[in-house]
Amino acid sequence: MTFTFRPLDPLKDAELVHGWVTHPKAAFWMMQDAKLEDVERAYMEIAADEHHHALLGLAEDGTPAFLTEWYDPAHRELVGLYEPRSGDVGMHFLVPATDTPVHGFTRSVITAVMFHLFEDPSVRRIVVEPDVRNTAVHALNEAVGFVAEREIDKPEKRALLSFCTREQFEKAVTA
Repeated sequence: MTFTFRPLDPLKDAELVHGWVTHPKAAFWMMQDAKLEDVERAYMEIAADEHHHALLGLAEDGTPAFLTEWYDPAHRELVGLYEPRSGDVGMHFLVPATDTPVHGFTRSVITAVMFHLFEDPSVRRIVVEPDVRNTAVHALNEAVGFVAEREIDKPEKRALLSFCTREQFEKAVTA
């Protein structure tokens, strides 16, 4: 599967994203009770933040297929929780719930997000911090080369801090 990316428009895309982030299957996104205005506000804050970015992943026909965010962990999300290195980029992704799941779709999404981030030659390592209970995403992360380092306590959750270098990613996806 081939995807393209475009910046999320906090106002135009809020209704779509609201449906995704409030769905019961998106519980780990932690926006279950968000109102439309909450989603607009959250993504307007991201759009105004030089250290945090939100993108929509688009299917080949241009239809929005998933949400991804990337951030500078030296300034957002992980400040004080680990020692960031030059070239570290934090990442989140959300595949919306569907009544007609496609086998391998979510793995295609995380692979596309990783390729997209590593297109920037300054990115040396991708950092993730999913909820420790999110075993499905831990398996996906491992499949694309992430190595879990340790559990950390974030204000909103207990997280599994994991890293993936460009070399680990390339090895995982060409194996």
